[in-house]
Amino acid sequence: MDKLRFVDEKEGEIPAGKIICVGKNYLAHAREMEGIAPKEPVLFLKPRSSLIGDGEDIILPEMSKLVHHELEIAVIIGRRGKRIDEKEALTHIHGYALFLDITARDLQSEAKKKGLPWTISKGFDTFSVISDIVLVKDIPEPQDIRFDLHINGELRQKGYTGDMIFDITKLISHISKIMTLEPGDIIATGTPEGVSAIKAGDVLKSNMASLVSMTNCVRREQRF
Repeated sequence: MDKLRFVDEKEGEIPAGKIICVGKNYLAHAREMEGIAPKEPVLFLKPRSSLIGDGEDIILPEMSKLVHHELEIAVIIGRRGKRIDEKEALTHIHGYALFLDITARDLQSEAKKKGLPWTISKGFDTFSVISDIVLVKDIPEPQDIRFDLHINGELRQKGYTGDMIFDITKLISHISKIMTLEPGDIIATGTPEGVSAIKAGDVLKSNMASLVSMTNCVRREQRF
């Protein structure tokens, strides 16, 4: 899979679109971040330029001293839609993937204290890591997906999509009332508890049950 293109049997190659992320969609994670469960989905965007794939390096920027991993399940949109009914939401999905939302936590915390947007903390190059796609036909029940992240062989995160506060059909419907969803759009559905720091030299291995996995190494930004 080209990190900026997906392959659809009907549409052919689809370029990756906007990256829509959902915050605080697992209660335990909301609590570990000293927050409460939201009453409606919390959304933010990441730039397409932050996207990398399996086997590529996550680069720690000079601007940050504390970078965290956040493993999620991503939904890849396959059919355009606006104001999508929840009952029709699954028909708009092309497939699912693992997604690492990498976050410069110190920069995010500082922005939050000042009441400022925290796009910078999420938008660095390599801060969105996506696996190969698992097609819809291979995942008949999207709220029954288990996924996990090991760092240097140690389990750091494990999640179950059945624990989401807002399930995938609700997310698609809600987002489509705000912005039109188009083929290639990526919805990162939120991370479970267990986020922690990563450092140069770490090896991250992410798994979606036995369906797909990805491995990414971490290194520091190099100045020339």
